[in-house]
Amino acid sequence: MYCMLKKHSTLNILHKYFFPLHQHSNFKTMGEHTWRGVPISEIYGSQSPWGAPEFPLIVPSFSHAVLYHIPSTGRPHQDSPPKPKLGNDLWNHDFVRMPCSNQSLYPIENSNGETKLIKRWEIIEQALSKPIRNSQELADAILSYNTKFKSLWKFKALHKLFNEYLEEEESEYFFNVTLPEIVKLTLALPKLIQSPIPLLKQHKNKSVSLSQQQIASLLANAFFCTFPRRNTTKKSSEYASYPYINLNRLFNSSGSDSILEKLKCICHYFRRVTTKVPVGVVSFSRRTVAADALPLWAASERPVCSLPVHVDSETTIEDAQGLIQVDFANKFLGGGVLNFGCVQEEIRFVICPELMISMLFTEMLKPNEALMMIGCERYSTYSGYGHSFHWSGDYVDSTPIDSSGRRRCAVLAIDALPYANARHEHNKDMITRELNKAWVGVSYGTDPRSEGLNYPGVATGNWGCGAFGGTPHLKSLIQIMACAQAKRPMAYYTFNDTELRDDIVNVYNLLARYNVTVGKLYKYLGQYSTDARPNQLHAYLQQKLLDENKPKSPVVEVMDASEVPMEISSADTSSPIKKAPANNSPDLFSQEELDQSEYNRQMNDLVDAAERGELFNPLRNDSGERTVPNGSSGEKTVPYESKEQTTRLFDEMKKFDEENGTLNFSAPNTSPLKQSRVLNSDNSNDVTKDSDEKIHLDVSPEIKKKMSRKITDYFSKKSI
Repeated sequence: MYCMLKKHSTLNILHKYFFPLHQHSNFKTMGEHTWRGVPISEIYGSQSPWGAPEFPLIVPSFSHAVLYHIPSTGRPHQDSPPKPKLGNDLWNHDFVRMPCSNQSLYPIENSNGETKLIKRWEIIEQALSKPIRNSQELADAILSYNTKFKSLWKFKALHKLFNEYLEEEESEYFFNVTLPEIVKLTLALPKLIQSPIPLLKQHKNKSVSLSQQQIASLLANAFFCTFPRRNTTKKSSEYASYPYINLNRLFNSSGSDSILEKLKCICHYFRRVTTKVPVGVVSFSRRTVAADALPLWAASERPVCSLPVHVDSETTIEDAQGLIQVDFANKFLGGGVLNFGCVQEEIRFVICPELMISMLFTEMLKPNEALMMIGCERYSTYSGYGHSFHWSGDYVDSTPIDSSGRRRCAVLAIDALPYANARHEHNKDMITRELNKAWVGVSYGTDPRSEGLNYPGVATGNWGCGAFGGTPHLKSLIQIMACAQAKRPMAYYTFNDTELRDDIVNVYNLLARYNVTVGKLYKYLGQYSTDARPNQLHAYLQQKLLDENKPKSPVVEVMDASEVPMEISSADTSSPIKKAPANNSPDLFSQEELDQSEYNRQMNDLVDAAERGELFNPLRNDSGERTVPNGSSGEKTVPYESKEQTTRLFDEMKKFDEENGTLNFSAPNTSPLKQSRVLNSDNSNDVTKDSDEKIHLDVSPEIKKKMSRKITDYFSKKSI
């Protein structure tokens, strides 16, 4: 699917003029593949998903907090979890306020009616040390250290899950086997997390890396709703710009089937990590780019066709092994994962719950920011989407481990804008915002000095569509532009939509055929009006390119009676011939007539170039003059005129016609593009030259018919 310019050397006169051709490789038939475009190996940059370069090693620094001990080898052991890194508890606005902190205090009223502040962790330990045999006792334990919410938290979904939704045996197993292990994991927090967890705040490039075991303990605390100051909904609260992390919102939701299925995913995760402790690590990196460092989109000269694109209608993003997998994020990470939401981001977070820990320390994303998460493990399979989402069972993740002990799974969180009206997304400012957001994400880890492509590529899809109100036709183009600018190959997954798959490939081919740059496409998108063309973006782009690249039709200037020279008889001027109107070029690039139409388009480009004097002309010498016959006197040199090349072109084509009979150049050499020529009825076959060097030609009915034809008709297989 790359756009390539090739020079051919054949007997045909067209190849003599170095005719350019666009070729799109690996354009597979649908009977063989569910994808179109380049093979997926060109998105990996290798023959396997794991042949692409790894991301940089985890190295502790001022901007990268590593909460576990890195062995001298640089790689954690594969048979046991890494040891926690020692540090001091910090209770301030720059770090996560931990439930086990000595400064986490909670007011408790004693039997005398007096209120005392005691360590909250002591209350938590006491509550979780008691047997918890059912959902009601679980709810009571959680409320014992969240007393402010006793009248608000009803735990409707939690009760429904264990009392109605699950089989009795499943509920008993959870409370008898799994829950006691979750309690142990929760209470192990002070031992497993001994260094402060920095907050990934806005406008700062900062990273944090944790072991999977540490993440499991933090998520266990989220399950028991232990994190302080994270339950209030007040906009003035300390964590108002952070996502929710305690699971109380999920427990207290409506209890719809999709919510209960999400709870099943989470319970399954805890069953897995308490049965066998994971030994890997996960890193989270916030990337922010200053406004003056963002691309100048209107000035970009990066060709769209420089981007390898693979479009698949069946594979899902989470199955695109080895690629950077885009999370269609909410600006508050996780979106509605702890509530009623159950679309792309929420599903990804519950089948890979380690991603949920990003909600603990990642502040709301700004328009110029993205979050890269590397190393998460997948634990569940699923079916359905939205209300039809269903946990399908266990998933054994075979993704290999990188040199830092992370699974080679990179999830990129970029948040699109929501639109109440589809017209809003076509506003130029909105397009610029989405381009910047996508570019900030996909350019993570790239070398701006590199001329080559950056691997691995990006796996994405209908980002910002669906509930956010965006349209796939625009969002796919925005992501193509961002990836082209970042030099990252792109795999696009259309979620069983074969029509969208083909639309994306076809518009890409259209842009590649005309060698459209990112800057030029940005200009086109800014000019598009949904009022005039609702839901017709691709058709608009096609017409725009056809209009701008429309071949010039031949115009024959035939004078009326008052302007006819003396050489033209009065008989010929009695019915003056009007100027032939220019004809619009046909749609040369319809999918059904691609081969013939491409041939016609290229022929028209050739004629245009000939008129501009841009093609090789054997009659022209280095001084810019040409040599022409001069009757009996031999030859003479005259100033070069660019339009005379067109005459030469027709001469050459006449020879070609005479040799093989495939083109219909049966008329004499009578180029209609030379406007200085006039028509003489006295000499039907002679070509003479007067003192003004005007050439007089006979206008027969047959020639008149030919002059009114479109220029493309001269290069068709049809008879003129």
